[in-house]
Amino acid sequence: MAEEKKISTVCFTGHRDIDKKSAFKIPALLKAHLRKYIEMGAYRFRVGGALGFDTVAALCVLELLPEYPHLELELVIPCPEQTKGWSDECRKVYNYVMANAKKVECVSDRYTSHCMYDRNRALVDKSQVCIAFLQKNTGGTAYTFAYALKKGLEVINIYDEIK
Repeated sequence: MAEEKKISTVCFTGHRDIDKKSAFKIPALLKAHLRKYIEMGAYRFRVGGALGFDTVAALCVLELLPEYPHLELELVIPCPEQTKGWSDECRKVYNYVMANAKKVECVSDRYTSHCMYDRNRALVDKSQVCIAFLQKNTGGTAYTFAYALKKGLEVINIYDEIK
């Protein structure tokens, strides 16, 4: 009988732009998946801190803390200036997530042409499961999704549950 893989860490990847129909459905779907993996032993949740899906995923983890106080949110950011060009409101939410994360990991001390991909690989490399919101097969989300599959992670695309 094959031994079941121990799951302690889940990462997230998804698009920055989310259509309204999906935006209303994502939180409930995410929380259902989170509860399932928490029941399987997951307690560490790694998120990249970008706008869109990353932010929604981080907020869902934080919303579950009263129910599961042992959870750890880890923010894995590409560089310190990730929020350059963001609105004040988006920065406010980002700072809230950062202040409530158990750990903040910065993969580069400055913006480089590859720091986003380094961040995406760092998310996957320390996880057993990747929960994605992938609508198109181009860009950083598609890269991270493919990388997670290549590394043997269990990968769930919640967009498939919405469409």
